[in-house]
Amino acid sequence: MIKYLGSKRLLLPAILEAVGGFAPRASRADRAGSGDTRTVLDLFSGTSRVGHALKRAGYRVIASDHNAYAATLARCYVQADREDVLADAERLIAELSRLPGRPGYFTDTFCVKSRFFQPKNGERVDAIRDAIAAKSLAPELEAVLLVSLMEAADRVDSTTGVQMAYLKQWAARAHNELQLRVPDVLPRALHGKGRAIEGDALEVAAEVDADVAYLDPPYNQHKYLGNYHVWETLVRWDRPEVYGVACKRLDTKERTSDFNSRVRFEQTFAELVRRVRARHLVVSFNDEGFLGPERAVEILSSRGPVRVIEHDYKRYVGAQIGIFNPKGQRVGEVSHLRNRELLYVVG
Repeated sequence: MIKYLGSKRLLLPAILEAVGGFAPRASRADRAGSGDTRTVLDLFSGTSRVGHALKRAGYRVIASDHNAYAATLARCYVQADREDVLADAERLIAELSRLPGRPGYFTDTFCVKSRFFQPKNGERVDAIRDAIAAKSLAPELEAVLLVSLMEAADRVDSTTGVQMAYLKQWAARAHNELQLRVPDVLPRALHGKGRAIEGDALEVAAEVDADVAYLDPPYNQHKYLGNYHVWETLVRWDRPEVYGVACKRLDTKERTSDFNSRVRFEQTFAELVRRVRARHLVVSFNDEGFLGPERAVEILSSRGPVRVIEHDYKRYVGAQIGIFNPKGQRVGEVSHLRNRELLYVVG
């Protein structure tokens, strides 16, 4: 999967254990195979790493995110089923892999005006993305091809993992050739076909029923749209106006979320907890976020008893190398190199 700030790769075992723990005691040896936990709602799905793991465990997963690139990842990893799309995906990815590069908007914006990718790879992205658009494919199959292209581009980028800026010198991987691979699309889950939604978390929470809701909201002022604006443009393919050294989409200034506001976060999160239509909650928070553990427990207690599980991790790679300005000059040192990931189990 793509490099992603806030990825829950290391926390997956704990999340799966927490979701499985809501099954009746007699059935916990088979976490997803029986009992009352069948449908899990992932309201901030991001890369769909959590949704993918839950689907693999047998749960029916409904994954939602307000960014188009994240909804596309969910459509590939949660909604699409291997038995429906694999044969066509393998054929089309082989076909797309043979296309020669052709420079266009992506090359000009992200290889010339900025330096996220080598021009040779930007030209391949342009050619492949145009070809996908021209095919007018069914949404699930198109999502699989888009994710294949997104992940291929991610393997040859020149960043620390976020697209707020690019490296002053080319990353070694940026010199590699862009190569498409078939994403790890899973068979249909034991408890039914999944669903991907592109929508606002508060609205989806009030409309979708689930046995368990997994909540992993943004925890600071940095918007995921700004951190991954290249993927948003790759998926939307709308050739937006851009600004700044990083050539961000102009609409990153307009598409705001109360979850990225220190002033509004607590009230918005409390409203989300009130609205969500699930018997049990599993909530991820970082100790660097807007909401402290005591207040988080107070809000979540309105839904039932709360158990807190703590995990200690290295901070993301950008924190490891220091603080730099847009010109690549070091302008400061980070205050700490580790943080705590807090998992709240409510029910």
